[in-house]
Amino acid sequence: MTFSPLIVLATCIVSQVLAHGGVVSYTIGGQTFAGWQPYNDPSSQSSIERPYSSYDPILSATASTISCNNNGQASAHQLTTSVPAGTQIVAHWSQWTHAQGPVMVYMAKCPGLCTAANSATLDWFKIAETGLISGTLPSGVWGTGQVMDTLSYTTSIPSSLAPGEYLIRHELLALHQANTPQFYPECAQLTVTGSGTKTPSGSYLVKFPGGYSASDPSININIYTTEAASTTTYKVPGPPVWNGQ
Repeated sequence: MTFSPLIVLATCIVSQVLAHGGVVSYTIGGQTFAGWQPYNDPSSQSSIERPYSSYDPILSATASTISCNNNGQASAHQLTTSVPAGTQIVAHWSQWTHAQGPVMVYMAKCPGLCTAANSATLDWFKIAETGLISGTLPSGVWGTGQVMDTLSYTTSIPSSLAPGEYLIRHELLALHQANTPQFYPECAQLTVTGSGTKTPSGSYLVKFPGGYSASDPSININIYTTEAASTTTYKVPGPPVWNGQ
């Protein structure tokens, strides 16, 4: 039996898309917001999520696109939603198949309107992370494994966070290929309200690119070595989680 080149190509494209994923919607305070649809016409989309072009991974820890999986800019019809500090946010994926790796959630305050801000110039702080929950590196329960099971991740904006315009960034880091990390970040725009007065500083803040290094042992890692088979700890890359203090 023979197959036409077009059928083979189509099969490869489908398998690549099914192997990866991206945030496709958000539930914020019980209300659902449609996310960006990377394979649809960008000129007709309006969303609180920043645009991104595909479910494919970013393969470099210092890629220019690593802040929000794009060129740092808002879409032509970018939306922003108002969110009280302390509100629960659930990010949703339509597909995800990688069980080994951490989940990280960051925020960054924009100097004015987020629509005018380049995400690569902002100072990011981490508000949540889930790494290796139990078991060993190759076969344990990971944050990305839970996303694979539920296609969602829940966190809350720190209740003490000062009001303003912010980006929120959900990132999955897949470690299933030895020493070949796969980064999957997506961002959305929020206007945080409330009476909070706190903002993080110092070691809590990083730039993207800049927050990670290719030599970071939590990124440049082979989870299938003999040593890894008995390792039950993992340090999630990036800065420490800011808890609002």
